[in-house]
Amino acid sequence: MARESSEEKLERMTLTEKQLIADAGRTLVLAGIDEVGRGPLAGPVVTACVSIPMDKLIPGVDDSKKLSEKQRLELYPKIVENASYVKTAWIWQDEIDRINILNATKKAMEECAGGFDGDVILIDAVDGLRLPCPHKSILHGDAMSFMIAAASIVAKVERDAFMLEADKKYPGYNFAANKGYGTAEHIRAIKELGPCPLHRLSFIQKFVSEA
Repeated sequence: MARESSEEKLERMTLTEKQLIADAGRTLVLAGIDEVGRGPLAGPVVTACVSIPMDKLIPGVDDSKKLSEKQRLELYPKIVENASYVKTAWIWQDEIDRINILNATKKAMEECAGGFDGDVILIDAVDGLRLPCPHKSILHGDAMSFMIAAASIVAKVERDAFMLEADKKYPGYNFAANKGYGTAEHIRAIKELGPCPLHRLSFIQKFVSEA
C-alpha cells in the first residue's frame, strides 16, 4: 500500500472540520480538545484546547500516538505559532486520587477551553462537559480531526517534558522512559522503593500492598 503523503494526510484529518463548515454554510472558528495521561500510575493528566484557522493548517499533524517524539517536537512550535487559541490544563495526582481520573479529565478539559470564544469544540469521545460553546464528541477523534490531533500533540509534548524533569527529581522509576505508565520496570520500582510524591495512590494500591 502506498505511503500516505502529507497532503493526503491533511485532507483526511480535516474531513470532520470541512463537513461541519459545509453543514453550517459559513466559516466556523473550530477548536479541538484532547488529553494525555489518563492511564499512568504517576504524574498529571494534561489536556489541551487548540484552535487553528483553516487557512493556517499544518501538514503532518496526526494523532500524537502515531507520531515519533521527533515529529511531535517539530510540530509543537508550529502549532503554537499558528494557533489562534491554545491552552493546557493540568490536574495533579492528589486531585486525581480525590475525584477520580474521569472527573479529573473532564475538569481539565473544561479549564483549558474556558477562554475559547469560537463556534464549535471537537472532543475525543468525552461527554457531559460544560464548555463555552457547542461541542461535538468524536470516537477516536485524535485520528479523525485535525484540531483534536493538534491538541493531542500539545498535551503530549508538554506532559512528556514534565516527566523528563521528574525523572531527575525522583530517580529510580525511569520516568524519562515510561512517562509514568505502568511498565514492568516501573511497577518493580514502586514495590522496591515505594511511591514518590508523583504517584497516584489510588492507582498503585495493589502494587504497594504486594511489596
